[in-house]
This record gives sequence, C-alpha cells and structure tokens, in this order.
Amino acid sequence: MTLLTPDQLEAKLRQIGAERYHNRHPFHRKLHDGKLDRAQVQAWALNRYYYQARIPAKDATLLARLPTAELRREWRRRIEDHDGTEPGTGGVARWLMLTDGLGLDRDYVESLEGLLPATRFSVDAYVNFVRDQSILAAIASSLTELFSPTIISERVSGMLRHYDFVSEKTLAYFTPRLTQAPRDSDFALAYVRENARTPEQQKEVLGALEFKCSVLWTMLDALDYAYVEGHIPPGAFVP
Repeated sequence: MTLLTPDQLEAKLRQIGAERYHNRHPFHRKLHDGKLDRAQVQAWALNRYYYQARIPAKDATLLARLPTAELRREWRRRIEDHDGTEPGTGGVARWLMLTDGLGLDRDYVESLEGLLPATRFSVDAYVNFVRDQSILAAIASSLTELFSPTIISERVSGMLRHYDFVSEKTLAYFTPRLTQAPRDSDFALAYVRENARTPEQQKEVLGALEFKCSVLWTMLDALDYAYVEGHIPPGAFVP
C-alpha cells in the first residue's frame, strides 16, 4: 500500500461505508420497509440494547488512554451523550424508552438474559478492540458515524410509516443522534486525516473501519437467522 493523501484516505473510508455499512443488510431493509412483525422488531431492539449500553464502556476504555486533556474533553462528551448527566437522561435511557414502547419488560431487557450469543460476542469484540488496539485504530473504528444519519433517517421514516406500534416518542433515541453523530464523526475524521501519516497507519485505519462495519453486519446476520429464518438459539428471547 502506498501513502495516500488525506483526501484519498477519506475517499477510501467513505467507500468502505458505501460498500459495507449495515444499511445494506437485508434485515435492515426489512425493518425499514415494514416487512417485520412486532415480535421481530422487539428482538432487534432487545439485542441492539446491548450495543447501546456498552458504547459508554467502550468510550471509557479509550478515554483512559488519551494523552491530552483536549482529547479527553472531546471524547468525554460521547459518554455523557449515552449515559446522560443524571438518571433518566442520555441515549441508553432513550433506548429503554424504545423497548418499553415495544412492550418489553425493562428488567428483562437490562438483565441481558435474552441476548443472541452473536450479539454478545460481536459487541464484546468491539469493546475489546477499542481497549486493545492503538488510539488511532480505536478512533477510526468510530467512523461508522459518518454514515449513521442516513440509516437513522431511513429507519425512523420507515418505521413510522409502516408500524402502528411505534411513535415519534418511542423513537426519541434517534433525534439527538442526527446532530451528535456528525459532530463526533467530524472530529474523528479530522483526527484520522491528521494522524494516519504512514502507509501502515493508513492500512490500520481502513482495517478498523472494516472491522466495525463487520461488527454491525454480524449483529444483523444473527437477528435475521434467528428471527426471520426461525433458528432461535437456546436461552435467547422467544417472542
């Protein structure tokens, strides 16, 4: 791999998103197009909760390694976005409003008893990746946020149009993400453009984004296999 200019590196990152981001997954298309029933949407929300709940832990592992106060202040906002600044606030609390609205018992959701094994393994792999890889790779793995406003817009509009069991209040998690995700991805992209200065570092950055896309894709693979194809593993949520 030859050294890329920052613009060429960004173009390759955006190409990865265009090809690999999970808005292309058949399960997402079914969710957006109203092809799932209420129980299948419950399964999606239940499993996705684990991802949402672990994002602050993922960010905390990186925060502890950042070398400057400026970087730590920037990254700390992500934890506050998800955990909130007081009980009942933040993205995780809003996701529980979604599972509540879908009729899932909150204690059951928070217990994680009904998770698909692949959900747990995928999310844990992401947390471990951010903990163990370089700061540059960890920050690059967050660049899926470059593409999230598109999938959020599709998801919210499609679900409101097709499902009478959701409402704008139920989907309140997504509204702040339309501004938070671009803010966060702008910072991460600028950091990567500035600090990926060798071919090896640029390869590491591209691999980190591919890995994160694979995490999100694998989670939907598992949902599709279990709740569309009907192969629910032992111990997982049974509608």
